Amino acid sequence: MKQDNPTYDLECLDIAKNFGSVRAVKGVSFDIPSGSFFSILGPSGCGKTTLMRMIAGFEEPSGGDIKIKGKSVLGVPPNRRNVKMVFQHLALFPMMNVYENIAYGLRCAGFGKDHIRRKVHDVLERIALPDVAEREIHQLSGGQKQRIAIARCMVLDPDVLLLDEPLGALDLKLREAMKIELKLLQHQFNTTFIYITHDQSEALVMSDNVAIMNQGEFEQIGTPQELYHRPNTAFVAGFVGDSNRWSGTVKASDGTGGKVETEQGLPMSFSAGAGQTIRDGAKVDIFVRPEFIRTVRTAEAAAIAADGDNRMDGVIDSLLFNGANSRVLVRTGSGELIESDVTLTGDNDLKPGEDVSLVWSSKQAMCFARQESA
Repeated sequence: MKQDNPTYDLECLDIAKNFGSVRAVKGVSFDIPSGSFFSILGPSGCGKTTLMRMIAGFEEPSGGDIKIKGKSVLGVPPNRRNVKMVFQHLALFPMMNVYENIAYGLRCAGFGKDHIRRKVHDVLERIALPDVAEREIHQLSGGQKQRIAIARCMVLDPDVLLLDEPLGALDLKLREAMKIELKLLQHQFNTTFIYITHDQSEALVMSDNVAIMNQGEFEQIGTPQELYHRPNTAFVAGFVGDSNRWSGTVKASDGTGGKVETEQGLPMSFSAGAGQTIRDGAKVDIFVRPEFIRTVRTAEAAAIAADGDNRMDGVIDSLLFNGANSRVLVRTGSGELIESDVTLTGDNDLKPGEDVSLVWSSKQAMCFARQESA
């Protein structure tokens, strides 16, 4: 049941960080309700690690405030904040076994042996590794090490757990499995997880809400579904998910949709992106996701033309096979490559070299007024 006055585990109020003349973080504000999985997603160098280091206490903000459980932690050193951090390389102690690694923080805090034993065995049960207490770290798999690193933090009952690209060192298959593991662990502990990554699939799969960060600022905060289907800016539309992108000039518009002539001289119908009003003559960028583009053999195109407002003809350049989620790359007459998702059944499938038509609706063509560089 939703509370009228929700409790926030973390609040950042107009947080900024300058390194000399470089503004790494530019007045970022957000709050995270208790027990949430919140991700900060952005390209390398956008400021997300600096922001996390300020939350952890390793960097002092140049401005703004950080509150944990409603209390400001400005000036509070990292070891006095009830915030723990898991790094990409985990930093488990190789000379200690699993039990000793998890117990280390409790020993430093002065707890007795019986309390430590109970806490360690409880947390091992909760991460579904009850029988590994006596194992050496080198005897663990990559996924087990990941869970032990989280257990070592969670045994101290933090208000917030910070995870700094913790899956980056894992191989692809294990990384995919650990996305699900991390989401399950977060539910198990019901602790607020703040996860930073440049990998959109990690953020979208695991998070309740995601903040898209670009050049020290948040472009948009929302659920994964909102960011994917209703991006507020061209940056979010291009960064979250795969998209085909065109630039052009609006030739006719009623503010919410209309016609564009692309830089390749092709006409295209569009719908304005979220919160956008597009006027005649505006320079714009248009994004269409591959799954919304239908690919048909050109000979069959006339029969389905009514399914979409937009059509481009071309030749299949390549086929990227991935089972049911395969993709074709179609080269148009102007030389551009367009990506379209297709379902391959092995029966009468499309093949490289075939003439095809690409059809999509104007409703799926997200249009944003171009932000000209200063």
